[in-house]
Amino acid sequence: MLSTLTLPVTPFAQNCSLLWDDATRQAAVIDPGGELDRLLAEVGRRGLRLEQVWLTHGHIDHAGGAGELAARLALPIIGPHEADRFWIDALPEQSRMFGFPPAQPFTPTRWLQDGDTVALGQHVLAVRHCPGHTPGHVVFHSSELKRAFVGDVLFAGSIGRTDFPQGDHATLIRSITQRLWPLGDDTVFVPGHGPESSFGEERRSNPYVRGT
Repeated sequence: MLSTLTLPVTPFAQNCSLLWDDATRQAAVIDPGGELDRLLAEVGRRGLRLEQVWLTHGHIDHAGGAGELAARLALPIIGPHEADRFWIDALPEQSRMFGFPPAQPFTPTRWLQDGDTVALGQHVLAVRHCPGHTPGHVVFHSSELKRAFVGDVLFAGSIGRTDFPQGDHATLIRSITQRLWPLGDDTVFVPGHGPESSFGEERRSNPYVRGT
């Protein structure tokens, strides 16, 4: 069985997620934006073996710690879609701009495409390319858990910003309605910031996408 834990990190309270196999203790981390010592302490406390870094997109609060973490533990970095290469290349500049610790540059081990999968032991998650907030944003979906890790595409009561370079509002709405809603109203999602919700709840009540 898979288990998950959400750890808000960085001054932006970004939801970094740990995902692990209860039997083997194999683990992946999604969007390690920072506070790596705290993250690794949690990994150790739970007796996990961290094996992979998965990224939803290239913004500093989601990817700022990925290079250092991968270098420390010799981990592969998987994701996002290659359209976010320019954001990842700019991580050092982003860290200076937003007052983050210096971000170690990296090139992902594997870029992701819509329809790809990522695996943690015997557990497989689907990848959906959901541009709009950034052009290379991806989402990880576990049908086993009925859970999705959506980064900054969708929030409880809101949606991702589209005023960054290569952001686009209409594209973001299409990503939500065409790539997320088909995953089912009962799917719970972990957003990049703030509390969890479900796709059904957001379809009913979120003013940005209600009724779509």
